[in-house]
Amino acid sequence: MGKSILAIDQGTTSTRALVFAADRRVIATAQQEFAQHYPADGWVEHDPEDIWRDTLATARGALAEAGLAPGEIATIGITNQRETVVLWDRATGAPLHRAIVWQDRRTAAVCAELHAAGHEAMVQAKTGLLLDPYFSATKLAWLLDTIPGARERAERGELAFGTIDTFLLWRLTEGRSHKTDVTNASRTLLFDIHAQRWCPDLLALFRIPAAVLPEVCDSAADFGTTTLLGGEIPITGIAGDQQAALVGQSCFAPGQAKITYGTGGFMLLNTGERPVASGARLLTTVAYRIDGTAHYALEGSLFVAGAAIKWLRDGLGIIVAARQTQEMAARLPDNGGVYMVPAFVGLGAPHWCTEARGMLTGLTFDSGPAHIARAALESVAFQTADLVAAMQRDGAGALAALRVDGGMAANDWFCQFLADILDISVERPANLETTALGAAMLAAHAVGAWAGVLDSAAGTEGLTRFTPAMGAAERARLVGEWQAAIRRATLA
Repeated sequence: MGKSILAIDQGTTSTRALVFAADRRVIATAQQEFAQHYPADGWVEHDPEDIWRDTLATARGALAEAGLAPGEIATIGITNQRETVVLWDRATGAPLHRAIVWQDRRTAAVCAELHAAGHEAMVQAKTGLLLDPYFSATKLAWLLDTIPGARERAERGELAFGTIDTFLLWRLTEGRSHKTDVTNASRTLLFDIHAQRWCPDLLALFRIPAAVLPEVCDSAADFGTTTLLGGEIPITGIAGDQQAALVGQSCFAPGQAKITYGTGGFMLLNTGERPVASGARLLTTVAYRIDGTAHYALEGSLFVAGAAIKWLRDGLGIIVAARQTQEMAARLPDNGGVYMVPAFVGLGAPHWCTEARGMLTGLTFDSGPAHIARAALESVAFQTADLVAAMQRDGAGALAALRVDGGMAANDWFCQFLADILDISVERPANLETTALGAAMLAAHAVGAWAGVLDSAAGTEGLTRFTPAMGAAERARLVGEWQAAIRRATLA
């Protein structure tokens, strides 16, 4: 058996496949962007068939680029956008509707009704989550209520539900495996993170038939085998993208934290084997479960991070490539008083304001494209500072450092500004592919392919450190002006 591992990284805007050698180097990669669908204000959908087509194509492309036969791949790991919902026919494998994406807000009114009825305390106690359309349960209920006959068919066991990992696993195993891992299950609002099982009370609250649910496994487990890549390859690692990045950053010790900047921004703080209830409207979630032992994390989610940069490119047309923002921000002496609140789909933690919408404030005739680009970058750092402050209110204590990854982490100007605003060191790994790496590490552990793969000291070589250089008064002024902008956006 080979020691190379294939990781499938199915994200919000693209699907990628990467081949990792035993020393964790990426030796091949393939990527394909896919269409985003916005059928109404606040609605976001993906075509599952697009995702499946791209998964097969990129997996085959990465293997071809690596020059490896299936027998030279030890195993496959899968990581995925987490709360996105797919409902499909068990007999044919055909989706009944487009996937409803984690960003989608169509069930905001339902969540508000459940909150008003006093259900959030029970939901938060069992799941560690809040009543918000971000999570899977109300999306699944919407599908069951909206698609003619779906609820009755689901109750008869004719339909299957899954987050993207489960849908891809079903397709890769040609319908033989209907499973998920505990990290994805913990994001559905249907899983009791303390009892580590689907919760009958929650299924009743959200009106979800148990017959549609997948089996929940450890993050490193036997998920099945695929023969669709030219030979038989086991699939032994699955984790939601943010938990996979925590593993990929080797944040195995309580108190270690990372943030991943993709379409959104997601910060996880390892709290060990004890779930910590948040009083600051953060999430308590499962970080990973390995060899039957669950580890937990506090999480704060920014709905918009890299998506703001994508909007600069695709919506405003003021950049052609994301890397241009570094030079644009650096050439300005300051932000010119311009602030962006990137609430394009509402605000995530710790604000959780569904009704908020994006805002640019402080514009003058001197403001130009560079100011807007810089404001977009700064907004992600300010949102991160809000998360760190909330975690400290929950008793996390002062962080020694924050590890960063994802596309925006490649921007040196942004990393330095982040360190300045947080007033702590920001650490960037040499390999920014930590999400895919985490899936590969979990898969490797399950088959014993990489020795010591879950050692907390592993993977920390080559970190680039950005240390704070901003004065306290300047930091306080900027944060104060940001908070004023947030207040305007949330009151609008």
